[in-house]
Amino acid sequence: MLVSSMMICSCQKQESTAQQQQLDQRKVELDAREEALAERKTVLDGREKTLDERQNALDQREKALAQKEGAAANARTNPTDVQGQTVNAERESITQQLSASAPNRSQLEAQKAQKESERQQQSQRELEEFKAERERVRQLKLTGAFMSGGAAYPAASAPSSTPPPAEEATSPSPSQTPE
Repeated sequence: MLVSSMMICSCQKQESTAQQQQLDQRKVELDAREEALAERKTVLDGREKTLDERQNALDQREKALAQKEGAAANARTNPTDVQGQTVNAERESITQQLSASAPNRSQLEAQKAQKESERQQQSQRELEEFKAERERVRQLKLTGAFMSGGAAYPAASAPSSTPPPAEEATSPSPSQTPE
């Protein structure tokens, strides 16, 4: 009888060790996901900064063009002057180049808002997955604690999101005695 009880105890200890290894592996995987999410966020922030810089450069080019246009208008005394016509033609070509090469400001803002929304949705999904996995790990730890304490509860074998209140309040903490 002593031998059989020793075999049962050793089997339970092996099972709890295997469960602990699985929990540790899941924790490592969750940490890796969390790091990947942080890296993606950094990349998206960099892209957003680049878009902001491009928008600022475009605004500066528009201001420079407006100043050049104003200076040309002030310098022009005779509208039929050839130099005035050259400035007008130059202004028109620059305006066309800028409008053709640079996207509309509202388009840039809409793209930026869409990317931010997508990034937030992705972050939220990953955060929810992370929380769900943490909850599963916590439940597995609780189940392992109940098993190693010598009490096997029916709810411990079935995965659930929260333990029943009666079990939670009356369940003993894991024993520190060797098994």
